[in-house]
Amino acid sequence: MTGRLLLGQVELHPVVIPMTVRFRGVIRRRAILIEGPEGWGEFSPFSEYPPEVTARWLASALESACSPLPAPVRRTVPVNVTVPAIPSGAAGTLVAHSGCTTAKVKVAEPGQTEEDDLARVEAVRAALGPTGKIRVDANAGWDVATAIERITRLSAFGLEYVEQPVPTIPEMVKIRESVDVPIAADESVRTASDPLEAAEAGAADIYILKVQPLGGVGRTLALAAEVGLPVVVSSALETSVGMAAGVWAAACLPELSHACGLGTVTMLAEDVVDDRMIPKGGVIDVRRPVPHPELLARHRPDRGECDRMLARVNAAAELLT
Repeated sequence: MTGRLLLGQVELHPVVIPMTVRFRGVIRRRAILIEGPEGWGEFSPFSEYPPEVTARWLASALESACSPLPAPVRRTVPVNVTVPAIPSGAAGTLVAHSGCTTAKVKVAEPGQTEEDDLARVEAVRAALGPTGKIRVDANAGWDVATAIERITRLSAFGLEYVEQPVPTIPEMVKIRESVDVPIAADESVRTASDPLEAAEAGAADIYILKVQPLGGVGRTLALAAEVGLPVVVSSALETSVGMAAGVWAAACLPELSHACGLGTVTMLAEDVVDDRMIPKGGVIDVRRPVPHPELLARHRPDRGECDRMLARVNAAAELLT
């Protein structure tokens, strides 16, 4: 069935949610929530993504709205606290109040220095204590030489892994051969035409899996089974509706050896549900919250923005079969 036909069977609800902190350059999170016969899905690709990429995000939203999801094997999922590229004092406070024993720290932020990264990670280590786990995410922001130097210095604080230190798979291979810290692939998985390429090239020790970019819960679980590496299910900065799909996928995995990156709803100043998908005590409950009509109405953008958002859905649907 084509994407256009499926869109004719569901209700679309555009929303724009303010954020508490700038993240990936985003201060207002745009999403289209899709109401279908099996529940709710979310379509929230970032603005720079073309239809060839956003079609997978739409497939994920339609799966959640229109298809039964597999049965989970656990009721809660352990999560990390995500630390944006904020000052070290604020980073330590965020981690100390999170209730999580694992922290994911953003590094390599444009306009910031190596000392900023070191201070942030040091503060996170102090807040977590010696037994907590720290993973850092460079979002492909380094070149090979810089990555090796920065990872070597940051490893003094004890790193669980480094996520996507460099842009390309050949560069990832060089990094993995040059440092002792495990390397996780994110962009090399979710933006690749072949998501298995990074594993087959020996570029990663761990795979970061994001449900929307991969095309849905089913495709995420299939890739996890095929890749033969430990996986970490993470978010794409969704509302609680989209986050529920990521939590559901993590809850269906036979093995879950790492805390998941599914605690980012706290970065949104508001939400579309009353019972937000926010972790408590370092875990998040497996459930599918339903948007509240008043919240959908409150966050509905103006007519012009609605039209632009709906045009992106239609462009993705044209490529979806």
